[in-house]
Amino acid sequence: MYPEKLELLIAGEWCQGSEGVQEAVINPATEEVIAQVPHASASDLDRALQASADGFKIWKKTPANQRQKVMSDAANLLEERIDTVSKTLTMEMGKPLFESKIELQFAIEVMRWYAEEGKRAYGRVIPHRFPGTRQMVLKEPVGPACAFVAWNFPANNAMRKIAGALGAGCSMLIKPSEETPGTAVAIARSLQDAGLPPGVLNVVFGVPDDVSRHVLSSWIPRKLSFTGSIPVGKHLQKLSADTLKRCTMELGGHAPVIVFDDANLEKAMDDMVAFKFRNAGQVCISPTRFYVQEGVQDEFVHGVVERVKKIKVGNGLDEGVVMGPLVGHRRLEVMDDFISDAVAHGAKVETGGQRLGNQGYFFPPTVLSNVSDDARIMTEEPFGPIAPISSFSSFDEVVQRANSLPFGLASFVYTQDGAKATAIEEELEAGMVGVNHPGVSTPESPFGGINESGYGSEGGIEGLDAFLRTKFVTEYGV
Repeated sequence: MYPEKLELLIAGEWCQGSEGVQEAVINPATEEVIAQVPHASASDLDRALQASADGFKIWKKTPANQRQKVMSDAANLLEERIDTVSKTLTMEMGKPLFESKIELQFAIEVMRWYAEEGKRAYGRVIPHRFPGTRQMVLKEPVGPACAFVAWNFPANNAMRKIAGALGAGCSMLIKPSEETPGTAVAIARSLQDAGLPPGVLNVVFGVPDDVSRHVLSSWIPRKLSFTGSIPVGKHLQKLSADTLKRCTMELGGHAPVIVFDDANLEKAMDDMVAFKFRNAGQVCISPTRFYVQEGVQDEFVHGVVERVKKIKVGNGLDEGVVMGPLVGHRRLEVMDDFISDAVAHGAKVETGGQRLGNQGYFFPPTVLSNVSDDARIMTEEPFGPIAPISSFSSFDEVVQRANSLPFGLASFVYTQDGAKATAIEEELEAGMVGVNHPGVSTPESPFGGINESGYGSEGGIEGLDAFLRTKFVTEYGV
């Protein structure tokens, strides 16, 4: 049974939509309807916007140490409830239960980190030029914020925005994905139970474009944070322009993995197979373009295929499952199209390649070799469990190929040559680079891309600063 009661949170009260509109939530492993998520009407959205404005007046004046206590207490409550919430996450998203718990623990750490870092939103004093004057730079919360988030990480996508805003002293109106609503509701309940004042956090659902147009046309939100696709990000940025909202855009990627012939191949294969197929490849920083130097290509392909064949696919609630289903039926068709196009361009399917069964949205972990750069999967983000492998000969060649796309979120490199590592770190056009390991995302480090992968950062002091504005104050004779 689905553990979470789905409701809207407006002005501190849990409620259904005023017009009674609902949407089915489907378990991607069974295709069963497990819940109904309420849609907010236009009047509900107006109430949420006003509540956000009212909540901001309270929260911005709440001392940082008091904000920290509420957030820390909420993190503790969420940790106590982790078994129940992880079941919610697995049922609505599909990922294995152990992955859901890892994601939730990460989200809890994000809340704790921002709670503490909010106490260190320091300004500075600038030495004066004239006797009797004082010059100060102050950091203030930017104002009520709004956020729209994707479905692939229901806890992390929501928490990075909620915790960043609350840590900085902002209120937040958030629309989580209607496909994965329960996890965000559980996060909001933990904050409400920890004593968050009414209106500081408002949670709504609805038809995405209708909600975003309504919310972004309002002058109340002064900040937008979005996680999702590049086309939608561009659309939201245009909608935000009329009211000149500050934006943080965490958009799609197409991460290259560069494996040089001097790499520790065993570690590279272990790391990348685990990282590629977590969450069934539905990860914005997932390794998605494998460039392997010619001398070790065959060994790499063979080793990856051996490891992939051991991955158990199934319902995320079942024992021993390593990879769950895709989030929806639409993703199965996308995988089929990518594979048929790659094969038409000369690629070989080493393992996988066809849907598993006819119930649930299961697609096997798939490895393609000899993949041409002209294949769609090498130029479009696959967002699924397909690993396309291609070979390269020289440093300059692989840098050019890795940087050939407009994306720039994450990149991964494997080499035991320190000089080569330093050189390619400088050359790669990406917001995050992992050398000899994939750990490019932690609560205390900036997470974000460049070029068409977006701008701005979540996490780290940069993520807090995204919700702060700068004020210069100069005094004389006081």
